[in-house]
Amino acid sequence: MTLKVHPGEVEQVKLTAVSHFLPMVLKEALRRMCGMNSSDCLKEFEQSMVDLIDRMHDDQQPNFEAMKEFAIAELHLLIKDVQDNPETKKPVENISDRRTLGRSEVPATLEEQLQHGLEDSFPASDPPAVTTTTIPGKAKEST
Repeated sequence: MTLKVHPGEVEQVKLTAVSHFLPMVLKEALRRMCGMNSSDCLKEFEQSMVDLIDRMHDDQQPNFEAMKEFAIAELHLLIKDVQDNPETKKPVENISDRRTLGRSEVPATLEEQLQHGLEDSFPASDPPAVTTTTIPGKAKEST
């Protein structure tokens, strides 16, 4: 592949390419990662990237602290965009949050509890009562 870029413009074209394509590539990678897992992994990824950026230092680069702030802000926007994408798998409900406290997880115990419950509630219902309803009113005249 032959590039048709003036040698003096190569660095600027590289920077422009990175700023143009890298967010798109990262967004697609995160979306695919969420497709295999769920969006739960985004929070962990976001926090680890923020920590990584915060730990970085470059005394040679002017405005490095401002660059870090911009990078973190862009990361937050990118994560939000991926989370809001309808194709992103939503987190799976934590079933343990729905469990009754003290409920056994042993199948034999659960079966025993079920049998006791069925025996205690037998018969399951009273037989239906036969009732007739009368509505007071004027008797119908026959013609």
